[in-house]
Amino acid sequence: MTTSTLPGASLIAELRPEARNAPESGIVEVVNHGRLKPGLIPLWVGEGDLSTPDFIVRAANKSLADGETFYTWQRGIPELREALARYHTALYGQPLSADRFFVTGSGMQSVQIAVRMIAGPGDELVIPTPAWPNFAAAIGVAGARAVCVPMDLEHGRFTLDLDKLAAAITPKTRALVINSPANPTGWTATKDELAALLSLARKHGIWIIADEIYGRFVYGGAPRAASFHDVMEAEDRVLFVQTFSKNWAMTGWRIGWIEVPAAFGQVVENLIQYSTSGSPVFVQRAAIAALTEGEPFVAEQIARATEGRKIIFEGLKATNRVSLTAPDGAFYQFFNVDGREDSRALAIELVDEANVGLAPGTAFGPGGETGLRLCFARKSSDLVEAVARLQRALTS
Repeated sequence: MTTSTLPGASLIAELRPEARNAPESGIVEVVNHGRLKPGLIPLWVGEGDLSTPDFIVRAANKSLADGETFYTWQRGIPELREALARYHTALYGQPLSADRFFVTGSGMQSVQIAVRMIAGPGDELVIPTPAWPNFAAAIGVAGARAVCVPMDLEHGRFTLDLDKLAAAITPKTRALVINSPANPTGWTATKDELAALLSLARKHGIWIIADEIYGRFVYGGAPRAASFHDVMEAEDRVLFVQTFSKNWAMTGWRIGWIEVPAAFGQVVENLIQYSTSGSPVFVQRAAIAALTEGEPFVAEQIARATEGRKIIFEGLKATNRVSLTAPDGAFYQFFNVDGREDSRALAIELVDEANVGLAPGTAFGPGGETGLRLCFARKSSDLVEAVARLQRALTS
């Protein structure tokens, strides 16, 4: 049965355009195509192959056994907000109070809340692309418009042109959306670049929505990526969106946080109340365990990603069929296959012929159309086999 023949299809035109026009995910399309293929190596989505570690699961199980299954604080339980403050204070070397942190039902909800607080119909938000497609989608669902500014690409490396970004700012612009380290490209802003972006935002009186989710995954020897925390003042217009998904292998738990000025507390609480009415306490107990006991596991994740990055980069480079540079951060390799312009068709083809799942660059907006994204947060044996399959497919 096609969409046009489903019951209610004639009523779709009566839905709000923000809902009706929400885009399908180009990544999910490829996943659905290959999800049931025996032996497929899935490198298409942004998660690794490790299950959530036992110490996190035990904390959730204890909470359930203790009967913590009732409504709770909309802003997050005080213990988790305090743990978030301690984690950030240690990570950034500056005191940050618990009243800046609010627990959300995922990093995606954090993005939606950030957008809802500052933008609506008629507003614009500027995004360097290629970028995680959910940014533009969240902006569109809020009735605003995403203005994409393609990054420069030379010899497989993406760079941000601040003049191009500045030229995209208009009187309608409400924010810059900055993801560093970036999904899908691995681009990682320097401290000087972040300072320049902040200066641009100050000049125009606009916000920055900062996605620093991959800040622990960097490969130049530093313990973390540069952050807007390193350059901002207390009154700067910066909203941080975050998640527990990546560092602690908690993608399926659906829990994140947003960091904003403490004065925004009631606004954030209200937006949480009228969407999810708060995150489950047992999930929040698990998140506390992640923050307080999880550093050895995060170190293991980073070590695995470091090895995976090497395997993938060297293996793809050896085909002599691709353009790529090893990413500075995050855990994705973005690359172009010589002579292939349609990344959607190529991703489907590689599912069928190589039994490897990759995300098509068409999903990531202007500047990414011809590329493919590969997630290398996976055990080395899988990556070695994936590279061998891709080498055969790309050189045949």
